[in-house]
Amino acid sequence: MAIDLFSIGRFTVHGYGLMIGLGFLTAVFVGSYLAKKSGLSDNDFVNMAMFVLIIGFLGGKLLHVIVEFRAFLSDPLSVLGSEGFVVYGGIITGVATIFVYCKAKKIDFASYIDLFAASVPINQALGRIGCLLAGCCYGKETTSSFSLVFPEKCCAPANVPLLPTQPIMAAGNFVIFAVLVTLWLKGYNKKKGLLTSLYLIMYSIGRFLIEFLRDDERGSVGPLSTSQFISLFIFAAGAVLLYFVISRDKRATAAEKSDN
Repeated sequence: MAIDLFSIGRFTVHGYGLMIGLGFLTAVFVGSYLAKKSGLSDNDFVNMAMFVLIIGFLGGKLLHVIVEFRAFLSDPLSVLGSEGFVVYGGIITGVATIFVYCKAKKIDFASYIDLFAASVPINQALGRIGCLLAGCCYGKETTSSFSLVFPEKCCAPANVPLLPTQPIMAAGNFVIFAVLVTLWLKGYNKKKGLLTSLYLIMYSIGRFLIEFLRDDERGSVGPLSTSQFISLFIFAAGAVLLYFVISRDKRATAAEKSDN
């Protein structure tokens, strides 16, 4: 259950939902700004963002169902109706959605996926603040003063000092956002695929590491959590893409020198 911020009559504003919505709107604003600044279509970006919101949510929820499949079999509604969401499910289906849209509209997929790579981390950062307000994705119990204590009616255990995983994840995503937007504004978006590769590498490393501090139920594959297992493949994809981008640019530079 998420922390309720305030109520007006029967209308209640939940912290988790508010931050998810605010994160999405902020990402759309940033992406639209970067699109206009770079000669891309902000209308296409917004259209893709709306499709990604819907299909990415379904993908994240589907992966949550897979992770919690035993609980789903015993009580489907409790899993479907919960706030559970696996980010990697949203990322994977989101990328597929962008690819299909770009193919259908015959626009450059590489440019727009880089645009999303620079914009999405602010959505994830604010979303993690939503996790903090809900108490989900909580950390392990600790005796350290660097801890959080959640009240009753949160997803996290109440009145127990826990490692502050949600603020750490939010801070990490803010850093990724700052790095990628700075690179975009400095013109590195012209190196198509670079920002996407850096996003995949940075996010997967951060996600792999933070999982060691978490204590909520999130599935496992051998000794790794489900997200850690997926992170290995996301990191590999980012590394391969980065190698391709660097090799492509070296070939282009060599070709220019030979022409001169």
